[in-house]
Amino acid sequence: QVELVESGGGLVQTGGSLRLSCVASGRSFAGRSFGGYDMGWFRQAPGKERESVAISRGRGGHLYYGDPVKGRFVISRDNAKNTVWLQMNDLKPEDTAVYYCAIRSGGILSTIHDSTMYNYWGQGTQVTVSA
Repeated sequence: QVELVESGGGLVQTGGSLRLSCVASGRSFAGRSFGGYDMGWFRQAPGKERESVAISRGRGGHLYYGDPVKGRFVISRDNAKNTVWLQMNDLKPEDTAVYYCAIRSGGILSTIHDSTMYNYWGQGTQVTVSA
């Protein structure tokens, strides 16, 4: 099993910043370290589908962002600590959502933003941006 624990959500005014953290623990896939896996963040607002926010590709270390957050959010990870962060800047009311950390054991690049391709999920942390 793999457990993902998020933290760092909260209430912030428009234009503010928040930093989310996600720590992964438990038996890694097939005994390998988490460094080879894709880790990232998704979000879901009330009445909307879950959408990809930012993904850190395990192999190659490339970073991928959803269009609404490009230029404002930054994802980073520390494989030695099994941790991924999401620095969110210039927050807007439309960023209000529950943010989920997710990890997958592998997959083709074209599916990197597909939430159905992720094996494990955290419990979510609420981010609320007031106008």
